[in-house]
Amino acid sequence: MIIGYARTSTLDQAAGLEAQVRDLTAAGAERLFKEQASSVGARKALEDAIDFAREGDALVVTKLDRLARSVGHLAELVKRLERKKVSLRILGMGVDTATPTGRLMVNLLGSIAQFEREVMLERQREGIARAKAEGKYRGRAPTARAQASAIIKLAAAGTTKARIAEELGIGVASVYRVLSAQRKSAAA
Repeated sequence: MIIGYARTSTLDQAAGLEAQVRDLTAAGAERLFKEQASSVGARKALEDAIDFAREGDALVVTKLDRLARSVGHLAELVKRLERKKVSLRILGMGVDTATPTGRLMVNLLGSIAQFEREVMLERQREGIARAKAEGKYRGRAPTARAQASAIIKLAAAGTTKARIAEELGIGVASVYRVLSAQRKSAAA
């Protein structure tokens, strides 16, 4: 069976997800797993696709970056698939790990992809440093600290931390951080 996996990082990339689904369907995917999730977080659909795969199946993705976040992660995924006797196909590269050449290529291309990402991140850091030096970069505005008074007020009223986070559209950890800082300043 050909199992397709499609992923975009954000919800506003619907067209990208649709294009992946179209390409996977055209490649013969009989079962599709798709999600809109960052590559660094948990990816339930990917786990479901791997769990669903059986010996002789092929997991198909359109591009390498839709699957793995690093060479190490790629190697881990390939090993998991190999243990299940499932091959990996990457449409955009014409790679299939069912062949020795395909296994070699996926490792080489994974290394090149990681190198490109690291170079891009280095350039991004340099650009940010230059923008900061010129006074043009201020970074993301802190969302929780800006709402500290509302967090403290809601907590004082007995609202749970989870409910505060939900109401204000911030993370629960941010609520704990603000309340902890408030307790420390009150104790000092």
